[in-house]
Amino acid sequence: MSRLKSMKGKKWILLIAVIALVAVLSGCTSANTTHVTTEDLKNSGSFWKSNVVYWFSLSLDTLAKLFGGEYGLAILVLVIIVRTLILPLTIKQVKSSRNMQKIQPLIKEIQTKYKDTPEKIQAETMKLFQEHKVNPMAGCLPLIIQMPIYIALYNSILYNSNINQHTFLWMELGSPDKLFILPVLVAGSMFFQTWYMMKQNPSQQQGPMQFMLWVYPILMFIMSYQFASALPLYWFYSNIYTIIQNFFLYRNNDKHVAAANVEGTKVSSKKRQAGMATTNGAGSQAKKKKKKKKK
Repeated sequence: MSRLKSMKGKKWILLIAVIALVAVLSGCTSANTTHVTTEDLKNSGSFWKSNVVYWFSLSLDTLAKLFGGEYGLAILVLVIIVRTLILPLTIKQVKSSRNMQKIQPLIKEIQTKYKDTPEKIQAETMKLFQEHKVNPMAGCLPLIIQMPIYIALYNSILYNSNINQHTFLWMELGSPDKLFILPVLVAGSMFFQTWYMMKQNPSQQQGPMQFMLWVYPILMFIMSYQFASALPLYWFYSNIYTIIQNFFLYRNNDKHVAAANVEGTKVSSKKRQAGMATTNGAGSQAKKKKKKKKK
């Protein structure tokens, strides 16, 4: 019963997070958004716009000139460059996740052994992290560093007035795609990306992701239909890059999980044997003492 309530709680948290994301993006992409030139961003007086967003916008303009004014290709190349530069952080995040997987059997043992004393569970878990040199926050740090970069790239596409004056394939980059093709591509790529990642996670974590598998693509479809095509195009490129990236990062994930389970089982059995040896040793000493008393 408690597990069921926990699952429902997670679903509500995920739903709130997605709704918050939609609200933020909708706020950033409202009808009142002012489209400015790259030079205006430089002289805006805002530290964020003039020192961060400006350089991304300038990169877009420079790449577009190289491709004969094709901002659709400029967005693609900039996404590839930015995502590749921060790839080491992503790899570090994956490694941290695998290190946590290795000690999961031990964490479960602690939770079972001290199920009635939460304080003991917390203390023993922290001790376990120290013994195996695992930092549970290490996986969050790369994500925190990446977020400002993603937001800056997003804003550079959002504010750049040159993008809104160009077309790419069938799309007018400054207007929503009325043919529904781009929204379908964004939603489909998001669905596949979430489905693939769901397969890489342990079965107990797939419940919440199953929920996201359907909700997130639907919301991305709605946003993609409402926003200027340049932004959904950016999301589509990012989704495709993430799918390719995750394929190479997780293609041997089954082996890593199996190795983690084996290693965790070995460590767990060693601890049991050590505990039994200590118990047997204490028992034999007690017997010797009893024999001495009898004599």
